[in-house]
Amino acid sequence: MLYGRASCSKNKIINMIGKIKLKKYEKKYGLEIKFDNIGPRLLLMHPFNITINGKAIIKGDCTLFKGVTIGSIRSGKKKGTPILEKNVVCCINSVIVGNVHIGEDVLIAPNSYVNFDVPNHSVVVGNPGIIHYKENATSDYISGK
Repeated sequence: MLYGRASCSKNKIINMIGKIKLKKYEKKYGLEIKFDNIGPRLLLMHPFNITINGKAIIKGDCTLFKGVTIGSIRSGKKKGTPILEKNVVCCINSVIVGNVHIGEDVLIAPNSYVNFDVPNHSVVVGNPGIIHYKENATSDYISGK
């Protein structure tokens, strides 16, 4: 994470060091993450094979587990990339694609496929995903809640 943030630095030396180190870790762990649109306190649990499209927006306080994909759709009604609000947890192998908005305090369950908007305080389960309302959906996953 440190090297990802460094790769966005305006200081040319820090930027270059960050990019070199980030490339090393991308190869080692199978990560594809651009840190330009990612807010503070992104937590990567078991950080292997995580893919985040460079245009996706993650506003902060989010947790991503192994195998998560946050990607784009290239054509059609959902053309674009996701926006994740604060306090979103994406469990192992979950997929979020397209021009969708994921609200605050949302838990995306393991192996779920999301190509639709998700309201605040929700749990998404399955493929196709089904939304269940739950207050404090992420409280067991995000520290400080």
